[in-house]
Amino acid sequence: PGNTGPERSAEQTMKLWQRPADLSRALDALQAAPDLQAHADPDRIGALGLSMGGNSALGLAGPRLDPELLAGYCDAEDRNPSLCAWVRMSGVDLHAMDMSVAGRDNSDDRIGFVMAIDPAPADVFAADSLAEVAVPVALVNLGQEADIPATLRAAPLAQGIPGADYAVIEGATHADMFPACKPGAAETALAQGIEDPICPDGTGQPRADLHAQMIEMVTSAFTQAFDKVE
Repeated sequence: PGNTGPERSAEQTMKLWQRPADLSRALDALQAAPDLQAHADPDRIGALGLSMGGNSALGLAGPRLDPELLAGYCDAEDRNPSLCAWVRMSGVDLHAMDMSVAGRDNSDDRIGFVMAIDPAPADVFAADSLAEVAVPVALVNLGQEADIPATLRAAPLAQGIPGADYAVIEGATHADMFPACKPGAAETALAQGIEDPICPDGTGQPRADLHAQMIEMVTSAFTQAFDKVE
């Protein structure tokens, strides 16, 4: 809520601690649906997230947000220029936001595997909570490792989470997780005030090829994570 297309609220968007709980409630509903119960294996439940969804999926595995890091997230103008410019333009002061429950434990025992691609933000988790993660985790970054913004860099998370896997798709960019752009989409986006480069395809590799690579990587990771489950 507050981060869905026209229903946009900078304040609601930055309440990152609410997102994992939303996913858990969605899982509650799915498991309670009679027409889905016969098709779901409670021993094979994983979470996949892209960008802010990656931050949310990680929360289900146990890492907790650091309220101080989140409150100071937009203090530096170059931290996340697009997001933080919107936060400031909206008059939102993260330091004044109620963070009393921001550092809560959002882990869900039903989740047996978590995969996050370009988790955003990746640099607001409490470092000590990473070592407590007992769920298998796979982390992926898009782009040349040296060029990955600090707020997307998942390598430090992989170093802190026991046994976490880490991979990089060097020919991609953060925007390559989006659908392929229709003709004229880049110009339309600029005309609507969207300055993020949502259409360029990294080093020139077709987005469809990058999607196929990501799908293969995700499929392989989930299969490997659950292939020993009886």
